[in-house]
Amino acid sequence: MISSKKPTFGQAVTNLRRKRGLNQRELADRIKREDGGAISAQYLSDIEHDRRSPSSDHLIRQMADALDADPSFLAFVAGTLPPEIRDLALDEERLRRAIDAFRKEAQR
Repeated sequence: MISSKKPTFGQAVTNLRRKRGLNQRELADRIKREDGGAISAQYLSDIEHDRRSPSSDHLIRQMADALDADPSFLAFVAGTLPPEIRDLALDEERLRRAIDAFRKEAQR
């Protein structure tokens, strides 16, 4: 189902988690911080209720992996660009063309 409104990061995570049949504790246990420890269920709850946002590209990638989701989609709804896009060496003209192409595709 295509929605006309972009979900928040929290809404996207909640929808994906429920679609996968996971509760918050199960998902939190699968998401590892940079130090290797799992995030807390409370932190995940705060994210899902849009009280907190993911603190790093690492956490976005971990959530995408745990939810079998596209990390680029989660980065988009988090309001950031995936690192593989952000780190490209683009001049102003190439970036403009890329964004124009993205807009055309997104409007279809």
